[in-house]
Amino acid sequence: MAKTLRKTHGLSYTRHFYLGDPKKSVATSLKWQTRDLELRNSRGEVYFAMKKARAPAFWSPLAVEIAASKYFRKRGVPKGFGDGKGSENSVEDMVTRVTESIESFAKARGYFKDPASARAFRQDLEWLLYHQRGSFNSPVWFNAGLHHRYGLTSDSRSYIWDFKTRDVRLSQEALERPQVSACFIQKVDDNLDSIFDLVRNEARIFKFGSGSGTNFSHLRSRFEKLAGGGTSSGVLSFLEVLDRSAGSVKSGGTTRRAAKMVILDVDHPEIEEFIDWKAREEKKAKALIQAGYDAHFEGEAYRTVSGQNSNNSVRVTDAFMKAVEKDGVWKLRDRLSGKAVREVKARELWTRIATAAWECADPGLQFHDIINKWHTCGKTAPIRGSNPCSEYLFIDDSACNLASLNLLKFVDEDLNFDLASFRAAARCFFLAQEILVDLASYPTEGIAQNSHDYRTLGLGFTGFGAFLMRRGIAYDAPEARHWGAVLTALLTGYAYELSGEVAKGVGPFAGWKKNKLEMAGVMKRHRQAVNGIGAAGLPAELKAEARAVWDRNLEFAAKTGFRNAQATVIAPTGTISFIMDSETTGIEPEYALVRFKNLAGGGVIRLTSPSVEAALRRWNLDEDRIVRVLAWADEKGSLSDCPELTPQQRAVFRTALEISPDAHIEMMAAVQPFVSGAISKTVNLPHEASIAEIERLYRRAWDLGLKAVAIYRDQSKGFQPLVVKAKEEVADRLEANDASPVQATLGVKADEDAGRWRPASPVLPLDMPRCFECGTQTELSGGCFRCPNCGTVIGCS
Repeated sequence: MAKTLRKTHGLSYTRHFYLGDPKKSVATSLKWQTRDLELRNSRGEVYFAMKKARAPAFWSPLAVEIAASKYFRKRGVPKGFGDGKGSENSVEDMVTRVTESIESFAKARGYFKDPASARAFRQDLEWLLYHQRGSFNSPVWFNAGLHHRYGLTSDSRSYIWDFKTRDVRLSQEALERPQVSACFIQKVDDNLDSIFDLVRNEARIFKFGSGSGTNFSHLRSRFEKLAGGGTSSGVLSFLEVLDRSAGSVKSGGTTRRAAKMVILDVDHPEIEEFIDWKAREEKKAKALIQAGYDAHFEGEAYRTVSGQNSNNSVRVTDAFMKAVEKDGVWKLRDRLSGKAVREVKARELWTRIATAAWECADPGLQFHDIINKWHTCGKTAPIRGSNPCSEYLFIDDSACNLASLNLLKFVDEDLNFDLASFRAAARCFFLAQEILVDLASYPTEGIAQNSHDYRTLGLGFTGFGAFLMRRGIAYDAPEARHWGAVLTALLTGYAYELSGEVAKGVGPFAGWKKNKLEMAGVMKRHRQAVNGIGAAGLPAELKAEARAVWDRNLEFAAKTGFRNAQATVIAPTGTISFIMDSETTGIEPEYALVRFKNLAGGGVIRLTSPSVEAALRRWNLDEDRIVRVLAWADEKGSLSDCPELTPQQRAVFRTALEISPDAHIEMMAAVQPFVSGAISKTVNLPHEASIAEIERLYRRAWDLGLKAVAIYRDQSKGFQPLVVKAKEEVADRLEANDASPVQATLGVKADEDAGRWRPASPVLPLDMPRCFECGTQTELSGGCFRCPNCGTVIGCS
């Protein structure tokens, strides 16, 4: 077992961000603003309202709305806190609730050398959260501190690490030690008890706002015999049960869709049926829509069919990929004996995967051998599964809490990158995540034990697309990939550096000694990859710093080890990007230059990304030209053929669907060698893309060393008729408003003399589902549909 932390080994923490009076709250250093919130759906109906919501004055209206509607605790807050009526009503309430509980637990467990260091850490963390430089994953905001600060209780039971008995025990109070991890991987064994235990455990995970993934390949197929003499019901029959369960549980109590991943190995006897599952159900949904049933993502057509509550992935091996290459046969194997029960043509199975993805975007691929090549704990068990968006990859029955840094907050007005602050922020958030590991509770004994023993974390970043656009760098340019690689190398390097320092004082994670050689090998591969980062367009000190931090990590790997088996992922950062006022999510490019926003008093306004104007000003264009370009973007929704810009300038403003699919793959390949886990990202394809093109892209992802990949072909879903109608409704409402054509999503002042908006060509692709809360068309981010109006995320948390 890992050692209990002792004060004698505590860290000394020096403030980097909050430089005010250490005796005063960070909140006192901010200018605050009170706002009345009223969120309406596309029909003009109020679905959320709050009087006198309090937030930092520099937070955008959207950020305040998302924090209040999604993360403020709405019930049970005692008198003396919040609005006095049972609800939090301030960003200060939310941040204090979380950071106070983290500080209290850290002091009790001896993370810090003295109380002054603990307070300095908390104040820096609060400063970062208030200034939107980073954010925890949603379950932290949902659950952390509810018992510690408010004394709230729950009748849910959970498993925690008991520091007195030095073992996992069942706790009767789920909120005393809250669920704070966003990502879970659960195993399932080939028996009914295990299958229906998974139904219950998934529901608990969804209830508290997290997602779960499972590899179902241990389950016998419908071709195999049972001990009693009958034949198994098969994997698909049980997947449908789990799908229905997931569809009935609100994620975190506020979001309709649970987040779920289903994986099947490519040699499972039911692999063909699994590949076709969602494509077959999609055809049923489209037939129902044609018959007049509601085409809404939550409507009758999609609720009638199965498989809509999960992302599906096929786990493929190098051996299978080579069989495809040689047009050889592929053996499907009995689950118990391992004997081949059937043979299929590998290339036909490969085409079947691509065909299903062409039809409905599923299944994605996970590359088993590449994943396990980068596995830090291969002596413990292989990696078989992932979380719902495929960025967290580790052993079965494990969990990971996430946090992301907002890249745009680490550049000044001249776009100089603040390396010192980036390092300090990465270390501060990673330390907070490490503290959360044992502060948390878990749904099963096995997950609680593995979380304590391996302490996997997922630090990442968001806003990368906007970061590039503001620098005037095209997402598909080599320079963009160099930036992606070096920023990720630094982030992971700093996280492991902090992990090594903690391990030096209190000991490495419990499984380190057993896996010392494997982890050292992975650290060496990370360090070797730094040498391959291109220099074009990068400040020289960034690559030099990446080399230096990874050299320090090699010393930790050889001597004292690390406190955490994994350190980083690149998550989709759905809802949390909104509260950070991040213009783009995760590592994605800009999805659309123009979006729609419902107004509090009714109506809709059309908003242009502020990064467009920022990039134009970086090129020192004259004011008249800037106004003309912005007006063009607002009217057309794209700058791909704007005559005011050169071809090189237009390339900077290419959105997700205007960038070639290969550019998406190449960006992932540039970043992957520096991530502990993987990258949640959508490879966008135009509607005209062929099945052969998907085959080629999936093959290229394997060739370039990606761990996982998913594609989305535009207009491959059945929501399109409803969305076209929604566009007509939006155009009518915009025509009725006196809306300026040049407005910024994050509060940039509009040009009052620019005139009324005139309906023009569609801004977003036409097949995204409408948000089930506000009715706005969603956009695709990391495999999830995200509402740009209210922050609701469908499919992931």
